[in-house]
Order: sequence, then structure tokens, then C-alpha cells
Amino acid sequence: MITTLATDSLPLTEYQRLPADELFRRTAAAKRALGNRVMVLGHNYQRDEVIEHADFRGDSLLLAKLAAQHADRPNIVFCGVHFMAETADILSRSGQTVILPDMAAGCSMADMAAIEQVDQCWDMLGRILPVEEAVLPIVYVNSAAVLKAFCGEHGGLTCTSSNARAIVEWAWQRREKILFFPDEHLGRNTANRMGLPREEMIVWDPSQPNGGQRREAIHRAKLILWKGHCSVHQMFQPAHVEYFRKQYPGLQVIVHPECHEDVVNKADIVGSTELIIRTVKAAPAGTSWAVGTELNLVNRLKREEADKKVFFLSSTVCQCATMYRIDGPHLCWAMENLAQGQVVNRIVVPDDEKTWAKTALDRMMALS
Repeated sequence: MITTLATDSLPLTEYQRLPADELFRRTAAAKRALGNRVMVLGHNYQRDEVIEHADFRGDSLLLAKLAAQHADRPNIVFCGVHFMAETADILSRSGQTVILPDMAAGCSMADMAAIEQVDQCWDMLGRILPVEEAVLPIVYVNSAAVLKAFCGEHGGLTCTSSNARAIVEWAWQRREKILFFPDEHLGRNTANRMGLPREEMIVWDPSQPNGGQRREAIHRAKLILWKGHCSVHQMFQPAHVEYFRKQYPGLQVIVHPECHEDVVNKADIVGSTELIIRTVKAAPAGTSWAVGTELNLVNRLKREEADKKVFFLSSTVCQCATMYRIDGPHLCWAMENLAQGQVVNRIVVPDDEKTWAKTALDRMMALS
């Protein structure tokens, strides 16, 4: 990933001292001045001071696709994390510029699979199996562009939390085994629902020789899960589900498939962020919901769906720490610089990487 920072850009430190009302006013003014030259995209997990400026809000792939669909908007300010901005750059049209307000907004799960580790895994598997014929790599769309490119180059593709089952079915029709990374929980929960026996799933630990697995286990496995997780979704525990069911009879539990299988197995509904939003919004007034996903989104649902009882499925306050780095000062800084003709924090995926990453994304989208 290539990033650029304008050398004569306005200093960020000035914005970090501004009160919230002035930040809102100045960001809105910069957006008006830019008009159709900018589109602000806000991921569902963003804080309210950011999401209120978004032209569209949604999950990462939806927002990246919207950027590509609005080719008339030359500047895309992506309020998310780095892999999301990369995906927008991969799918964007020629002449569009993608900007990430804070380059430190990353994703701990995406970082759990470095390309060097994935390459090493592929090499190790190749000493045991005819890897190019036997194993098809699937990478969760919540991953770096270089990992998407790896999958594209090796005949694989990406998946989302909503289409993982269809992608896995497609992959097994073509090769005997799947390497699924970087989130082991999404892969395991998908396979559980498809009835795959536990002995045909293994977890690859990149810190261990042969992933910490014996050759016999690798030969037997149909699904090789990467040892990785989302720190927010792994926080939810079965005891949280039990507590809310006891406190609120009739309450329904809805969780994201990045949660641990012990939580997923106790939930009433399991699905993507978009499914969670649609389900709670469509629910009858007076119903009660315990929601197992990121706190900003749950709090927003609680406010917007005031005729229902919406609870965060944990007693511990936990936000996506890296997503939370996109804040009012960073957004205002990026927007005012852009209004003055300065592009800060531009995200540019190298051409060779972009070609293969787009191949992986296109394969997925053709099946969705």
C-alpha cells in the first residue's frame, strides 16, 4: 500500500484542540465547498461525530462498491480502516482518489495474517500436498490488499460474513481443501452450519512449524483455519447470553459470525452487520434485543430504534479501537485540506497487487 501526505498540508495538531461544535461546522462547510467533488463514506462502526457527515454508511464492501458506482465523485474520504480504503481504491474508477483520515486506523484481525506468514504457510503446505491442485485460498474481505492479491493469484477469492457459505461451497467444488484466513471464527461457524465434522477442521498457527499440525491432520483436513480473530467480537461470552436471557424473558440474541462458536450456538440469529441492522429495524415495537457486535453500532441502534429495547451483549464497554481513531479532528483536517486542493493520506494500491486483488474480489462478486 502506498500512502501520500501533502507536504504543505494544514497541521493536524490545530484541529485536535478545537471544540466539537466548531469541528462539525468547519467539516460541514468544507463538504459544501467541495460539493460533488467529494463523497464521504462512513462505516457502521464509526463514532457519531464522523457518521453524521457521511453520504453513505454501511459495511466495508458496500461502501467500496458505492465509491466505484459514483465515478463522478473524484475524491472518496473513507471513514473506516486501512483495508477498507484499499478495497475502495481497488474497485474505484480511474481518476478517483481515496483518502483515509487517519493512517493509524488499522485492523488487528487483518494484521494477524502477514503476507510473509501466508507465503510461508503455502510453502509448508506445498511440502506435504500438491498445494496448487489441492488447496484453494479464501480470504475474508476484512484483510489487506496484498492478501486479496495472494488469493487472486492462486485461484482463490474473497468472502464476506454474509456470503461465506456460498463461497466455501464454490471452493469445495473445485479443490479438496480450503485455506481460510484471517478469521478462524467466521470459517468455523460457516463450516459448522454446513455440517463439516470437527476432525476435518484444523487451525493453522503461523508461529509454529507446519502451523502446529501433524502431517496426518493436514491430509485429513478439508478446512484449514488461520489462527486469527476480531478482538471486539471475541469478547462476547456464553455467560453474557445466559445473563440477558435470564434478565429479559423473551429477549432475542443476535450476533455477528466473527463471535466464538460457543456464543453463536446460543444466539437466536447470526449474521452480518447489515443483517443485524435490518433485523432490529424491522422488529416489532416492544421487542428486546441483545446485540453482539461493535458498541458504536449498538448504541446507534438503541437511539434510532427507541420503541425497542436494545442492549450491548456485554457488561464490558468495547469499541473497535482502530476504527475509533477516525474522529472529528482527523475528518475535519482531511476535508479542509482537500477543500484547499491538498490531498492528505491518499491510499494507492500498487498496480500488480491491485490486479490480482480485484481478480479475487470479482470472483466473489460474480457468485454473490
